[in-house]
Amino acid sequence: MKLFYSATSPFVRKCLVSAHELGLADRIELEPASPHPVNRDVTLVARNPLGKAPTLVADDGTVLYDSRVICEYLDALGGRRLTPAQGPARWVALTEQALGDGIMDAAVLIRYEDTARPAALRWPGWVDGQLAKVRDGLDEIDRRAAGFGGRVDAGTIALGCALGYLDFRYASLSWRAARPVAAAWFGRFAERESMVATRPPG
Repeated sequence: MKLFYSATSPFVRKCLVSAHELGLADRIELEPASPHPVNRDVTLVARNPLGKAPTLVADDGTVLYDSRVICEYLDALGGRRLTPAQGPARWVALTEQALGDGIMDAAVLIRYEDTARPAALRWPGWVDGQLAKVRDGLDEIDRRAAGFGGRVDAGTIALGCALGYLDFRYASLSWRAARPVAAAWFGRFAERESMVATRPPG
């Protein structure tokens, strides 16, 4: 398998953490890509018309995107250990995955606003709206975290990658101060071998 990736993308990290947890990391060849909302990577676009990373090319040539689809595919290859097949646990994991993905979406949009949009065209209200999503999402993680225990699934992986991205890009948020339950859980989760192996550079 070949994964087109950006080393700083939280969505790429979510796929790589899943691969490590499933024992599949050594089957994935990493191919650097440069996804950008304006200056599109033509090599990436040739495989994924959306021009986004992660994009996975399976052994049989099938191209898969986005991160949710790739993680589902890896889970199938690894024996379906990360997304419960049915029942309440499935809906919990998928909802928590959506929560993590939503926080990452908002954080990446802020990043693009700050780095890709010309300064004269930036909209502070837009950034404030995205930050509100991040903060509300963090509050929800704090409410849920007491029930996570040692659970490792599609939901907790997405939440862990979201919190890791905030630490990487937005340390000034100091999100732990008002969210001690989430902070304690992430302190443990971030030390998993899969999370350590996929930390962004820098």
